[in-house]
Amino acid sequence: MFASPNAAHRLKTYVRSRLRGSMAVATGLSLMLALPALAQTVRLTVQPPTDPTLRISKHIYGHFAEHLGRCVYDGFWVDQGLNVPKQGRIRMDIVEALRNIKVANLRWPGGCYADAYHWRDGVGPTAQRPQTINTWWGDAVEDNSFGTHEFLELCKLIGAEPYLAANVGSGTVQEMANWMEYLNSNADTPLTRQRGQNGHPEPYGVMMWGIGNESWGCGGNMTVDYYTDVYKRYATFAHNYPGSPKLKRIVSGANGDDANWTETCMRNIPLDQMWGLTLHQYTLPTGNWTGSKGKATGFNEQEYFSTMKNCLKMEAVVTKHAAIMDQYDKDKKVALLVDEWGVWTDVEPGTNPGFLYQQNSLRDALVAGTTLNIFNNHCDRVRGANLAQAVNVLQALVLTDKERMLLTPTYHVFDLYQVHQDAQFVPLQFTSPEYVLNGQKLPALNASASKDANGAVHISLVNLDTKKPLQLAAALPGVNWKTVSGRILTSANVNDYNTFDNPNKVKLADFKDAKKRGANLAVELPPQSVLVLALK
Repeated sequence: MFASPNAAHRLKTYVRSRLRGSMAVATGLSLMLALPALAQTVRLTVQPPTDPTLRISKHIYGHFAEHLGRCVYDGFWVDQGLNVPKQGRIRMDIVEALRNIKVANLRWPGGCYADAYHWRDGVGPTAQRPQTINTWWGDAVEDNSFGTHEFLELCKLIGAEPYLAANVGSGTVQEMANWMEYLNSNADTPLTRQRGQNGHPEPYGVMMWGIGNESWGCGGNMTVDYYTDVYKRYATFAHNYPGSPKLKRIVSGANGDDANWTETCMRNIPLDQMWGLTLHQYTLPTGNWTGSKGKATGFNEQEYFSTMKNCLKMEAVVTKHAAIMDQYDKDKKVALLVDEWGVWTDVEPGTNPGFLYQQNSLRDALVAGTTLNIFNNHCDRVRGANLAQAVNVLQALVLTDKERMLLTPTYHVFDLYQVHQDAQFVPLQFTSPEYVLNGQKLPALNASASKDANGAVHISLVNLDTKKPLQLAAALPGVNWKTVSGRILTSANVNDYNTFDNPNKVKLADFKDAKKRGANLAVELPPQSVLVLALK
C-alpha cells in the first residue's frame, strides 16, 4: 500500500495551526521552508481561445462493446430469468449508468470479432439464428441472439450513436453494401422489406462505419498498400441513401506509432473517401505484449509509475499521427479516432484468459483522466475515441456479478469529464512539476479545459504523484467568473478498487480546496487525484 494522500494535508494543517499561536512569525518562516517539501507550486494560465469555433467533440467520449467475454452476453444482454431491470434482455441498470454519463457513441461488434462477423446471422427470429464459434475470444459459442436490431435498440436506450465495424477480413463488399442498404434505405427492396418484417420498417440511418478493424493484424494481416486498395473498393460501394444521414466512412488505421501506416493511408486514399482514420494505442503496465502485462490490483508503486509512463506515450503517438495527417490534410477534414485505448493487464486469476476480465483501480482512473486530457488538447484532430471496453472487459466502466453491478473508478472519470462534450476548447499554459521515483521522472500534472454553452469554464486536473499535493495559482484573463466548485476522485491508495461487497470504496466527492483570490484561482490538488472544477 502507498502513503495516504491525506498525510501531507494533515501535516500542513498542523503547521498552520501553529501559526495561530504566539510563535506566529517564527513558525510562519518554518511554514515557508516546509511547504516545498510538502507541495509543489504550479502557475497556470487559462488562455483566451485562439480559435473560438474549436470544440471538444462529444465522440471523444465513446465506448466499445465487442462480442468478447462478458461484455455483451452476461453484460448488456442477460438471461430472461436474471432478477434485474430489463427491457427484453437488455440490462437496464447498465443502460441507466451509461445514459447518465452521456455516452456519445458505442462501437460494435468488434474488434477482432468484427472481421469474423456476418450480420445476417444476427437478424430474424432468434430461434432461427445459427450458432457460431467465436474463435477470437475463448472459442465461446455465439448464439447470435444479440444482433443488429438488438444493438441499435441498446444505442437508442443509451442515447448513443451506433458505430458499426464492417467485416473486411472474411466478408465481402456485397455483404457490407447489403448491411448498409438494410439499415439506411427507405426504398421498397427485399432487404428493406426484411427489415420491416424484423420489426423496424423505418431506416435506422446509421452514419459511423468502420471499414475493417486492425487490418494490419487480426483483420487480415494486410500490408498497408494492399489495405488501402481494399479500402477504396469497399468505400466505393458504401452508398449514401436518400433520407438517411451521409455516411462517415472510417479507415482502419495504425497500430501504435506506426507512422508508415498512417502516411500511406493519407497518401493513397482520397480525402473525400474517408471521414476518419483510426488509431489503436493501449497502456500496458509492463509494456510487454508477449509476457506478463502486469497486475490489475496489488501492484507496487514502481509498476504504477511504469503504467503512467506508458500511458503518457499517448501524447507523442497522437502528435506524430496528427502531424502526418496535417501534411496531406491541412484543413483537418479527416478525423483521427483513437477507437481502442485503455489499460490492458493480465486477466484476473481463475478467469478465462480469452475473456479479458480485469479489475479497475484508482490507477485506471488516473490513466483515463490523463488520456482524455490528451484527447481534449488535440481536439483539432482527435474527434473520436472509444475506451476498451464498456462492461466486464479490459478497462471497463461497469462490472457485473449475476444481479450485482458496480461502477468502476474509470466510470467516475467519465462522469466528471462529461462537461467537456461539445464544449469550446480553452487552452491552458503551465509547466508541470516532476513526479520522481527511483531516479525516474514524469510530469506530475496534466490538464485540459473547456467553456460550455452557458459560459461556465471547466478545468480537469490530474495529479499523478502518489505523495505530493500541488498548489495551483491560476490566472484567468478574460474569464468572467464569480464562484468555483468541484468534484474529485481519489482514495487512500492508488491500487484501491471497488468490489461487489464494497462498491463505493473509490467514489466521487465534493471538492472544497479551490478558492477565488482576487481575479485568480487557488487550488490545492491532492496526490493521485482527478479533479474537475466549474467556474461560473
